[in-house]
Amino acid sequence: MTTQAAGEIWFLTGSQGLYGEDTLRQVAAQSQQIAAELGQSDEIGPRIVWKPVLTEPDAIQRICQEASIAPECVGVIAWMHTFSPAKMWIAGLDALRAPLLHLHTQANVALPWADIDMDFMNLNQAAHGDREFGFMQTRLGVARTTVAGHVSDPDVCRRIGVWSRAAVGYAAMRSLKLARFGDNMRGVAVTEGDKVEAQHRFGVSVNTYAVNELVLAVDEVSDADVDALVKEYDDVYQVASDLRVGGERHESLRYAARIEAGLRGFLTDGGFGAFTTNFEDLGGLRQLPGLAVQRLMADGYGFGGEGDWKTSLLLATVKRMGAGRAGGTSFMEDYTYHLVPGEERILGAHMLEVCPTISGGVPTVEIHPLGIGGREDPVRLVFDADPGPAVVVGLADLGDRFRLVANEIDVVPPDEPLPSLPVARAVWKPRPNLRTSAESWLMAGAPHHTVLSSAVGTEELTDLAEMTRTELLVIDADTTTRQLTKEIRWNQAYYRLASPL
Repeated sequence: MTTQAAGEIWFLTGSQGLYGEDTLRQVAAQSQQIAAELGQSDEIGPRIVWKPVLTEPDAIQRICQEASIAPECVGVIAWMHTFSPAKMWIAGLDALRAPLLHLHTQANVALPWADIDMDFMNLNQAAHGDREFGFMQTRLGVARTTVAGHVSDPDVCRRIGVWSRAAVGYAAMRSLKLARFGDNMRGVAVTEGDKVEAQHRFGVSVNTYAVNELVLAVDEVSDADVDALVKEYDDVYQVASDLRVGGERHESLRYAARIEAGLRGFLTDGGFGAFTTNFEDLGGLRQLPGLAVQRLMADGYGFGGEGDWKTSLLLATVKRMGAGRAGGTSFMEDYTYHLVPGEERILGAHMLEVCPTISGGVPTVEIHPLGIGGREDPVRLVFDADPGPAVVVGLADLGDRFRLVANEIDVVPPDEPLPSLPVARAVWKPRPNLRTSAESWLMAGAPHHTVLSSAVGTEELTDLAEMTRTELLVIDADTTTRQLTKEIRWNQAYYRLASPL
């Protein structure tokens, strides 16, 4: 897979020339110290790169332009160490296209009460220097995240780390190529969408390829590559006896491996980080890709069923945001409900395509009839999702804008074993409860395909929404349908007024 490295975050420090060289040398030394402390935090994945102190409009504009086009720069942290007159920042902020975090901090934690003099006051002016900077960001309508506190506070680094994950996801989104094999499922509304606006808004390039182009890649896979994958399946998973070497369905497993190798090669050769399939358009494929899709998702690829490129885009992005964290991220669909009063649950699954990164154990490799698609029985991984807090999030195209809707949930074990349900699945309790969650989701017009993640939460999604200037509705423990209805109406007015004519 073509993934983007963690990249760099550029650390910019604002000041002005009137303080003199001695003070500016102290500003530089202290800002380097703050940047170094951030760079040592395990919470922040990208490398923190300190840049020289900024005191002139031309230098500010130049560094903001460089940050916007440098492929390694995923975001910018700005701190006004002293007072930096904000009119100097107008051209720079107007040119900046990289995500921005405004860090409101200072070099010292405690005030040296007995020793404070005017030299100390002149040097440590972030308390009002950052207010000047905050005004200009608001005046210009700059999208940003603001974090206040000293960098020695673990929660400050955690919060910056959350933003940095969103910035990494946004960087991946801006360079993402997505391959659609066939079109979306006929007659379905929510999987439609404006690909031109998606490329303008998010940067993703979405294009369609004939399924039989994939078939050619599958047919060209060597037997040696198939043998290697079959061995890997046996080493990693619990393979059903009828699929093992000598079993009566072993050839089906070999064909599933052939699909994986062909699909992986197609995506690698084309530089794609996400894809879709559609059971209504399988061309010469003998099976609906199941096992192959699950394993590709586990390696970080985005995926959407029935041609759902928006969910595939979202999955690829959230996977990059959650990389290296405990937990997993998967394509998901709310399938059916358990509506016993006081015990309400949602059972989520899909035909085949649920990512094993959310599994609570070692998946089994099984083959069963599908009853849809009109092809041979497909091979798939079967497992239950690991219990714990998570979020389900969907991306919908409302015509005049995109809308993200996220619901905080708690994944739980099934009440009983599911011996007759031969697909991967997750059972969860939505917050605040099923009734409020479902009513809110429906009122928001959110899609039935989602991304379920236990590696990324509401904070990261909030920062991503700010970076992409995309509406985000959150359904959590505090949500009421009455308040959410008001929020939807307020947002409708805001986004229509805010959009260009």
